[in-house]
Amino acid sequence: SLGRTDKDVQSGKKQQVTVEDSMSMVHLSRGSLTPASDQLRSEVAIVCGIAQALFGPGHSVPWTEFTADYDRIRDSIARVIPGFEDFNRKVRRPDGFGLPHPPRDERRFVTGTGKANFTVNELSWLPVPEDRLMLQTMRSHDQYNTTIYGLDDRYRGVKGGRRVLFIAPEDIAAFGYADGDRVDLVSEWEAPDGTVQERRADDFRLVPYPTPRGNVAAYYPETNPLIPLDHVARKSNTPVSKAITIRLERRL
Repeated sequence: SLGRTDKDVQSGKKQQVTVEDSMSMVHLSRGSLTPASDQLRSEVAIVCGIAQALFGPGHSVPWTEFTADYDRIRDSIARVIPGFEDFNRKVRRPDGFGLPHPPRDERRFVTGTGKANFTVNELSWLPVPEDRLMLQTMRSHDQYNTTIYGLDDRYRGVKGGRRVLFIAPEDIAAFGYADGDRVDLVSEWEAPDGTVQERRADDFRLVPYPTPRGNVAAYYPETNPLIPLDHVARKSNTPVSKAITIRLERRL
């Protein structure tokens, strides 16, 4: 599909998609690069094309018009989502517009009491098996989702590489390693049928870090191969990327 940096022309007109930044500001985004292939289609065109194939002509949603003019999509959003009234005009302001936030904007809480309601949940700790470590995967500073922009992480003092394992100095010594040693990561997971699965991610450099004993961290997507597809959280059904039991194997 077309990337956000690619030109998106539909029915002879340049299109602009709408995005929300990390500050909850909604603004337009328009690509300027020539697409790598004339076979690439925009995400809007792909989704609307699937809908047309599924629902056929005469459907109540004007899929063809949505594909030809993204303003039509925003007009429809403006009619049904509070805070998006006059969407097309507001989004064309120099900095776009902020998403509505009743507690911030009006000190209003849409709860039964009209006030903020807090809950307390008991903490539960995952046991770390003997001679094993509990791995969490995370992003580096030079990364957005799975897009990697550089090989430095100024947050954690890492430069020139991403295949690193942050580990407590005490664990490095306990496992018989030294700062900078290279290891393979092997994940272990007992499937519902009782079988034990092992998955590998090779060649990681040990980096001493003030993390709790038994807990280590590394970047994804380099560590994605360690996570079985069926190993998911009970309620959210998302991959358990923050609690992966692993062992270390020394690189020969």
